[in-house]
Amino acid sequence: MVEDVSTQSRECPVARTLEAIGDRWSLMIIRDAFDDIRRFSEFQKSLGVAKNILASRLKTLVEVGVFDIRPASDGSAYKEYVLTDKGREIFPIVISLRQWGERFLFKPEETRSVLLDNASGQPLMPLEVRSANGQKLGPLDCHRVRLVDGES
Repeated sequence: MVEDVSTQSRECPVARTLEAIGDRWSLMIIRDAFDDIRRFSEFQKSLGVAKNILASRLKTLVEVGVFDIRPASDGSAYKEYVLTDKGREIFPIVISLRQWGERFLFKPEETRSVLLDNASGQPLMPLEVRSANGQKLGPLDCHRVRLVDGES
């Protein structure tokens, strides 16, 4: 018997994350927010996305707590979308996607953007998954279990 997809999604952190932030436009909006874009018009200009799609994605990102809406920092009548602590925690996800793309989706002669450390001016070290004691882990070094909070 096939398990109900909604049950799988309910229990899977990856599925829940993709439902909240996993579509292309949401991730591109978040990426732009890390580049200090805050206003609807700035997101629209940067991304070239239709206004209705941008409005829908921003609404969802506010609802899930990735952004707060605040008065414009320059005192104008505009509103700004500001990453929350929860939103800033998405940074490693964006970096992971960036590094995978840099590694596998560009030819050596192609122009690309590179993210540099402000302090050193150097590219970031590749992200790695590590065990609690610091050992580098791959997919075959991990397994998942069902966990219910409060149960041991």
